[in-house]
Order: sequence, then structure tokens, then C-alpha cells
Amino acid sequence: MSDPRKSPFATVNPYTGETLAEFPAVEGEEVDVAVGLAAEAYEAWRGRPIAQRAAVVGRAADLMRERKEELARLITLEMGKLIAEARGEVDLAASILEYYARRGPEFTAAEPLDVAEGEAYLVTEPIGVLMGVMPWNFPLYQVVRFAGPNLVLGNTVLVKHAGICPQSALALESLFLDAGAPEGVYTNLFVSHEEVGRLIDGPIVRGASLTGSEKAGAEVAGRAGRNMKPSLLELGGSDAFVVLDGEHLERTVTAAVSGRMANTGQSCVAAKRFIVLDEVYEDFVAGLRQAFEALRPGDPADGATTLGPLSSEQAASDLVGQIRETVEQGAELVTGGHRIDRPGAFVEPTILTGVKPGMRAYAEELFGPAAVVYRVADEDEAVALANDSRYGLGGSVFCADVERGRRVAERIETGMVWVNHPTSTQPGLPFGGIKRSGYGRELSDLGMREFANRKLVRILPPDAELSGIAG
Repeated sequence: MSDPRKSPFATVNPYTGETLAEFPAVEGEEVDVAVGLAAEAYEAWRGRPIAQRAAVVGRAADLMRERKEELARLITLEMGKLIAEARGEVDLAASILEYYARRGPEFTAAEPLDVAEGEAYLVTEPIGVLMGVMPWNFPLYQVVRFAGPNLVLGNTVLVKHAGICPQSALALESLFLDAGAPEGVYTNLFVSHEEVGRLIDGPIVRGASLTGSEKAGAEVAGRAGRNMKPSLLELGGSDAFVVLDGEHLERTVTAAVSGRMANTGQSCVAAKRFIVLDEVYEDFVAGLRQAFEALRPGDPADGATTLGPLSSEQAASDLVGQIRETVEQGAELVTGGHRIDRPGAFVEPTILTGVKPGMRAYAEELFGPAAVVYRVADEDEAVALANDSRYGLGGSVFCADVERGRRVAERIETGMVWVNHPTSTQPGLPFGGIKRSGYGRELSDLGMREFANRKLVRILPPDAELSGIAG
């Protein structure tokens, strides 16, 4: 097989290390032709009745369900997601497309405003061609939560997908074309980050969305800001999972394993910092350790496997390095912490305790099967520790007293908090963070308003009294 370093867009099976396919990057004139087509398509697409646009997106949801097994196996092949989770991602992505196909016309309906004379209302209109820079960890879900609402709204989208899942990227483009989207409405681009910057600087792209690293987010947001264009960022996270009592402990531990190990821990909203009251700390750590050590690595395409590989050799190496250095700085390694002695990008499920400020695992996001568990004395200390993070994406609180859970949830500085359930996602719930986790909201009705012109229309009778003009 060829060397994956020859192309930035290559399918490399993280279970075997085998390079299966490569795709050349495009640049310059070839990119400009594609972007020009997206601009032309926008003029026609925005002119269609919204019911027609919604029907195309709804058909895409149907096709996604019809192609569920094919898409799921492609996800597993390219980034190592367990096959059951890959099927779940297809279901979630289809539900998002279906949601916007069904609710989009309602979300864009004119909104009357209360005025003393005449009438006033807001209309929600598209703004043009959008640039989406997408990550590898959810190759379908994170693309459709950007594309779905914007296509229904009337925008057209350019998608620069992650380099390690090019076949998933092409499958999505084909799906929208097969659903009836005209050429240029949804365009996959195998381009460099430099080309993305050039497009944001240019006159055609009118807004940019990125899900990815802080570094990439700062670059995209900076480009967009200098060009007076809106942007949306969903970046890293170091979500707190707060345990306030020992009631329903077995369920809480099960939720902790699910919240940390889903997608082999490679999720921005995975539970990463477990903050546990002293009275239940020992039992929680023991239960978490037992569950982690019971996970068995194997082929992610095999339904019996419970621990998949990380997305790449580099990802596995980086995570082990973070763990090793944190232990060298004085943390306790309860279990795991090493590569698994077998082919593939596997890392042992890991638990760290005794992590303190100044250690790598205290401030950095651990993107993989590694949990940091903290012992706290009371509710106030738990909240203070949860908020002592540069991130603010998701979080969760577990306790038998729901009102206590509500009270603590409302004190945590983050974009989303779930009580008695790990941070999750549903089409009708807004998704997004604060601090260095980014800004803006996707999903729900808010997801249709990030790249929209919320235009005021004010109508007065021809003989109305003229008032002063303020600006």
C-alpha cells in the first residue's frame, strides 16, 4: 500500500494501520470553479420555496437510513468507531436532517413584532455560501448539524472534511446529490487549511463554521472577523461529571463509563473530569476501575468488541504522552496508561487520581480512554473545581435529589449541563459552549439562526407622522 503521508486525504484503517485509499488535494483554479458553482447554485436554491428545500433534506434523511450499514461500516473503517456506535451515529444524523426538514419552515416563518401603528415583523433569510470545516470523530453527525439547517434555510455549503475520513466525505456529498440537491448546493472540497483561509478571505464565502481544535478555531474565527463575516466554533471540552451522593451508584458508574468511553473517549462532550464527593469517592473509583478493566480491545467492526482503537497512531501516541507526563508530575495511575501490545492504535482504559493544578491532565483535554477522578469535600468545592477550566462545553451532575442537581447544574459555567445523564445531543436541543470551547449554537431553532439575516420589515401607512432617524 502507498504511504499515507503522500496525501493529506487518506483512509488509513486504525485497527490495522493499512492505507486503503488516497485522494489528491485540490487548489487554485479548481477550487475557484467549485466555489463559483456554489455561488451560482445559491441564487437558484434560495429562490425555491422552503418546502422544496426541506423535501430535499428530508429525502437525504431517508437515503441515510437506507444506506445505514454502508455508512456505518465506512465510519468504522476510517476512524475506528465501534460498529454499534457507528450505526447510532447514522441514526442520529438522519434524525437531524428529518428534524430540519419538518421544522425548518416553522423556524423561518415571519415573526410579528408589537408596534403601536402599522406592522413590523422579522424575516429569517439565508446569507449565501458557507464554509464548514469538519472533524473526524463524528464524520456524519457533525457535518449534518451544520449542513441540515443551512440547506433548508437556503444557504449553500462548502465542506472541508477531516483528512482521515475522505470516503465518508464523498459518501455524504453523493447522498445529497442523490436526494435531489442541485450541483453546488452541497460541495465537498479536498483542500488545505491554507485554501480554507483564502476562501474565507474571498468575496463569495459569507460565513464559516468549524468544529475542531482551538488553534484551527482561532485561525478561522480570525479570518472571518477580519473580513466582517459571522463564524461559529465548537472546540475542545473537558466536561465535569459531578457525583454528589452514593445512591444509585451502579447506575452512576455505568453512566460514567458510557460518558467517558463512547467513541473510545474521542468526543468533545465526553465526561473527562469526574468530581466525586468524599463519601462516595472510594466506591466510585473502584466501580469505574472494574468497568474499565473489563473492556476488551478488538476489531471495531466486530459487534463483540468493547474497546476500539483511537483514530490514528498519532492520537494514541499523544494521549500516552499526556498520561506519562502527568504521572511523572506526581499523579497516581490507578489503571491503564499504556499502549496495548497488539497491532492498531489501542490505548489501555486509564484512570488518574491525585491530579493537581500545573499537571498536564489538569488543564489539557484528554482525547481518548482516560479519566481523571477528583475527591472533593462538598458541593461548593465540586462547583469550584468544575468551573476551574478554560473549557465550557458540556457537563453533568448525578444525585438522587433532582432539585439539588438543578441547583448545582445552574452554577456550572458551561454551555450545556445534564442532570442524571451524561452530556448528550438531540436534534431539538441547542448544542454549543462558552470560554475556549467556542461560541454559537447548533441544533434546535437556534441552529437555523447562526447564518441567517434576521431582517426587520416595518410597514407604516403613507400618511404616518415622520419621526427622527437614529443610527
